[in-house]
Amino acid sequence: MRYSTYFIHTLFETPKEAETPSHIFLLRGCYIYPVAAGVYSLLPLGHRVAEKIKNIIRDELNAIAGLEITMPVLNPAELWKKTKRYFDIGQELIRFKDRKDREFVLAMTNEETVTDIAKHFLRSYRDLPVMLYHIQTKIRDEARPRGGLLRIREFFMKDAYSFHRDFEDLDAYYPRIFNAYLRIFARCGLNSIPIEADSGIMGGTGSHEFMLESPNGEDRFVVCTHCDYRANTEKAEGVKSTRDESIEAPPPREKIATPGVKTIADLVQCFGAGEADFLKTVAYDADGELVLAVIRGDYAISTAKLTNHLKAVHLDLASEELLAARGLHAGFLSPVGIKGTRMVMDTSIGKRDLFVAGANEIDMHYKNVLFGRDFEIDEKADIAEVREGDACLKCQQGSLRIGRGIELGHTFKLGTKYTAPDSMDVTYLDPAGEQKRVIMGCYGIGVERLMASVIERWHDDSGMIFPITIAPFQVAIVAIGKNPAVVDAAEKLYEQLSSRYEVLYDDRDESAGVKLKDADLLGFPIRVVISQKLLKENNVEMKIRKTGEVIICAQHALEATVEQIAEKLQPTLEGLPYMAE
Repeated sequence: MRYSTYFIHTLFETPKEAETPSHIFLLRGCYIYPVAAGVYSLLPLGHRVAEKIKNIIRDELNAIAGLEITMPVLNPAELWKKTKRYFDIGQELIRFKDRKDREFVLAMTNEETVTDIAKHFLRSYRDLPVMLYHIQTKIRDEARPRGGLLRIREFFMKDAYSFHRDFEDLDAYYPRIFNAYLRIFARCGLNSIPIEADSGIMGGTGSHEFMLESPNGEDRFVVCTHCDYRANTEKAEGVKSTRDESIEAPPPREKIATPGVKTIADLVQCFGAGEADFLKTVAYDADGELVLAVIRGDYAISTAKLTNHLKAVHLDLASEELLAARGLHAGFLSPVGIKGTRMVMDTSIGKRDLFVAGANEIDMHYKNVLFGRDFEIDEKADIAEVREGDACLKCQQGSLRIGRGIELGHTFKLGTKYTAPDSMDVTYLDPAGEQKRVIMGCYGIGVERLMASVIERWHDDSGMIFPITIAPFQVAIVAIGKNPAVVDAAEKLYEQLSSRYEVLYDDRDESAGVKLKDADLLGFPIRVVISQKLLKENNVEMKIRKTGEVIICAQHALEATVEQIAEKLQPTLEGLPYMAE
């Protein structure tokens, strides 16, 4: 491909709206174009990258017996109502009516559509297991799209769904998809970190997220410094120290006036104690029910853990009106004296810990509050966010390190969430002729997010550094100067290499500086330069974008040298944290 006839219009200045490296360089390199907030066109370079990522995904899923289909973006609402997700999902799901007043949604995932297909065609145990997948447009009305392609409203998504006779068959298949994900990301140039994850609105019996550690990531995850424990902070657990030994003659509860003192920071200053000496009570509205979450003051409540424990669809902080109806006041809440209100207590609270807690009166707190004497809560669960440095609950030896990351993909063991009688009701006949419930798994990867994640990982001050497997062009040829001999040599090199590689020949009438800067910005793995000076020695100059290494190579050895470099740039699939199959 010749630069002069290709669609590339690079920018020198950083666009004002771009903050993350991937957003900056994709805009500057003419890979994407913004259409609206969170909506982008993939321009020719970006389209080539996306198609290569899709093909890598297809390779790996086809290798584990995946069958590609195409499902529509436009879904009848009645399918989503069967699973209740039509009502459970908020404004992220776009709902509308057609000209015949029939309700539709724009699919953000395709569990309903694929399960409806399964219901009609998977009738016998002989039809199972099977895995269907597609790579299709998804629509999600994000409230805060950010980071260019990292969080957008319209995107390509690889959705895969597996159907099984029982949980044992799903468990046997799951490592195959888990390991395929590791290979997909590795072939795109990324070493992903698989972590235990919360299933969220997808439901199911277990899931993993595949993370790329990045300062621009929206997710937080923990890694044990000693063992292989990895988990999203929404699911992670650490060791909590409590005082369960008996206290002889504990002091009585004492009410103290604390005008204007509401926050833990204010209480610490007022009482001269540590955060762990306070009892924090937070009021939530869980699907219309008032719930008090009680936790030690040095921990933060994990809304994901609390939501899962309550099995709530919507969890929000309780309004002042909801609290006032119960005679309660934000900032002075505690479980002391509360009757008729659901309360959940975190496992950080020991049987013999003495606390300062709210008195459920404005400007009043209690001192020496003791669980079991001053209040009782039967509902106890881990609802705390883990903290940096907490001891690992799994090995009891290491400590937990918290990192930020970008979610590259997510795998779920859905179980019967979508095939249950109160959902899509999907069954099959077993060898004995009995009706059995189909078991499901589902597995997703966002194509544009994966593209952006590669750049978040591989870039420098000059621009992008694409892995050779997904680069829009593997080789860039740059002719320096207008000398006819140089142009003729460049044309011959272009013809020679184009028979084996994807080559972009920069034939523009531009200065050497402009051409070389553009080559670095665009991120092509191998750059070949031909100039009058090099031509006199029958040489070319080669630069490996990933390492910055510059090689002077004889023209006759160019093809062999490119082959050697291309081979070295291929990602390795050895040593990945594969799951035993």
